[in-house]
Amino acid sequence: MERAGFVLKVKPDKLEDYKRHHEAVWPEMLEALRRNGWRNYSLFLSDDGTLFGYVECEDSFEACLKGMEGEDANLRWQEFMAPCFDALAGRPDESMMQLEHVFYTD
Repeated sequence: MERAGFVLKVKPDKLEDYKRHHEAVWPEMLEALRRNGWRNYSLFLSDDGTLFGYVECEDSFEACLKGMEGEDANLRWQEFMAPCFDALAGRPDESMMQLEHVFYTD
């Protein structure tokens, strides 16, 4: 298992849309995440639009992302959510800047 953190930037004028969409994530998207090893997945959003994500991956973060590439629900979700993000290099899931894991305690 790999613990991964990443950041993205949500447009300030899209913060409420972003939160509202995540109150009702599509069931098929949730199933695709589970099927591809995304566990204990959390998103945190600051008032300036900085988005921090944390996920525990069954294999690796790279493998989790790769698995989602072929999921129709993910492709539709990424297209649906793209207008909420600032400075994307492709789809939102292709623009995640992974952070280096430097400390853990349980």
